[in-house]
Amino acid sequence: MENDNKIVLESTSRNGKGVGEGYKAWLRYPPLNLNQAKEYASWCGEIVIAASEPSAVLKNACEELANGIGSMLGTAPQIGGSGKLPRFLRITTGDLAELQGAMETAELEELGEEGYVLKTVREPGREYIAIAGRTDRGALYGAFHFLRLMQTGQSVNDLSVIEKPAAKLRMIDHWDNMDGSIERGYAGQSIFYRNGKFIMDRKRIRDYARMMAAVGLNAISINNVNVHETETRLITPELLPSAAAAADIFREYGVRLFLSVNFASPIPCGGLTTADPLDSGVRRFWAERAADVYRHIPDFGGFLVKADSEFQPGPFTYGRDHADGANMLAEALRLYGGIVIWRCFVYDCLQDWRDRKTDRARAAYDHFRPLDGKFADNVVLQIKNGPMDFQVREPASPLFGGLRQTNQILELQITQEYTGQQTHLCFLVPQWKEVLDFDTYASGEGSTVAKAATGELFDRPLGGIAGVSNIGDDSNWTGHLLAQANYYGYGRLIWRPELTAEQIADEWVRITFGLDPVVVATICRMLLDSWIIYEKYTSPLGVGWMVNPGHHYGPNVDGYEYSKWGTYHYADCRGVGVDRTVKTGTGYTGQYHDEVAARFEAIESCPDELLLFFHHVPYTHVLKSGKTVIQHIYDTHFEGAEQADKLVDAWRGLQGKIDEARYESALSRLQEQSKHAKEWRDVVNSYFLRKSGIDDEQGRTIY
Repeated sequence: MENDNKIVLESTSRNGKGVGEGYKAWLRYPPLNLNQAKEYASWCGEIVIAASEPSAVLKNACEELANGIGSMLGTAPQIGGSGKLPRFLRITTGDLAELQGAMETAELEELGEEGYVLKTVREPGREYIAIAGRTDRGALYGAFHFLRLMQTGQSVNDLSVIEKPAAKLRMIDHWDNMDGSIERGYAGQSIFYRNGKFIMDRKRIRDYARMMAAVGLNAISINNVNVHETETRLITPELLPSAAAAADIFREYGVRLFLSVNFASPIPCGGLTTADPLDSGVRRFWAERAADVYRHIPDFGGFLVKADSEFQPGPFTYGRDHADGANMLAEALRLYGGIVIWRCFVYDCLQDWRDRKTDRARAAYDHFRPLDGKFADNVVLQIKNGPMDFQVREPASPLFGGLRQTNQILELQITQEYTGQQTHLCFLVPQWKEVLDFDTYASGEGSTVAKAATGELFDRPLGGIAGVSNIGDDSNWTGHLLAQANYYGYGRLIWRPELTAEQIADEWVRITFGLDPVVVATICRMLLDSWIIYEKYTSPLGVGWMVNPGHHYGPNVDGYEYSKWGTYHYADCRGVGVDRTVKTGTGYTGQYHDEVAARFEAIESCPDELLLFFHHVPYTHVLKSGKTVIQHIYDTHFEGAEQADKLVDAWRGLQGKIDEARYESALSRLQEQSKHAKEWRDVVNSYFLRKSGIDDEQGRTIY
């Protein structure tokens, strides 16, 4: 079967024009050894399609199966056969009547729009593996799951898999600008834009859509939430045709396109003198723009909005609140089934550092909790995982569990802005697991952030998870080869939050580097240790920041200490940390439900890893480990630098087991991390030695 929708254009990707093992990421499909291939080959000679007129999505599912199987086994299956072979694959969509006798009816009914079944079916005279979904998207995800089983060497002889995603919206937010730059991008330039125009590298965008579908992602916003002058025109006739061309590619892999919009667009794009959300002319402008967008992109997802935050325009200018602004846009999109994703990253970014009561951590809750229940049903609030800004360690945002009558989305940062910027290895899945599993106690024990974000906790119609992309036009997509694990892990985790970090790491390593047990064990250990290693040599005990202003790379303990951004550690000669208690501090702990608030309020029960986030303590305060705060700072920074050295050693042990290009690429990043970790160690330890006047108990050299 030919795929009529297949796009074949010359790639303009830099660093090798889109070739090489790094570029293939988790879609490598390397040849399997004979023992592995034997079992699979008996099932994979033929793909039967149970659809008279397969859609573009279903065609792509079949093409992916055929190409992946052909690459791994050396022989591609026949597509569109009649099932005459004794064993075959059968891909199907619809009511799944053929599986009624093989699986529980209730299980099939719960699949929803994106769930799927992988089932080994045995009938007289024939056997087949059913790859089935109620929709074409479900079948597509099932096809990728089947390929994943082959890639990781798992048996397919007796399959009985039923999966559906935990989150309805599984989104990637690109912070790409049309000049080609990416805000907080560490892997080259944008794959979408250059010099104010769209890049027509359709092959690369198609490969990216494949990568997204392979990990179950279904939505993408392709421009920065900080919307600049050129990007403001993305919703106008000038640029909509190009946006629609991108949407066409993503659609074929089950991904809906969103656009970040400038709240003030009625002024530059509509010739109005106001963007007041209650103004009739403004409402008419947005209604007209929405209608035009949907003429170009019929399945358009909606608008992503950053308003009244970090100098972005919003409803505050006109004396309105966030609900006024969001609901106005929601009204324009409602007719077409579109949604408004309204970010909760709103705070006073002109703070006086002398002001100890104004607390940036409080801001999102203080702004949005009073508006709970006032947002339209097609508005979703997008909430960062923590109350500050993607630090290496911070508590879960109290808005999860605080909003009961409002749709919400959890926002994670895949790009490593504060976690090494894809020069340092920092596998973020363990951090995200802690957030998703955090118990808010909003409806008693078990009221996790995952349940709040997906809508399950309060039975909300919309919910999901969004991740800020770490993708660029580098030949391996992420700059640091091992940073691919964060993107892959993000997709897998938000599909199934119950997966462990260990399971995800093991799966990614097997898919990316093969099944050699030494390679698998070594890289898994490196990934799983890396977040804590990074935390050890950077900011201690949850206090955060301590980075160079602006670009946020590298140590500068007082870099933001006297700034307007509200990012303080309050270190003096006596102690360090921020008092966020109700009793003596900013009152932030009171934003949590009682069980959580009590734990964070008391020094005795506050977890050590978050102690300085919630409390200002003397350097001589004794942690639960038995160490003083100052000795903990010294020890962890020495340990972290030593462990960064060991990451290099571990990787060197794999030389010859990994192709040279990928080996050398990752080695150079790990070596840079090792050097930079020592800089972090020396800068932080020297600062606190001089500030506290307390020597290291072990007498090590501190500069």
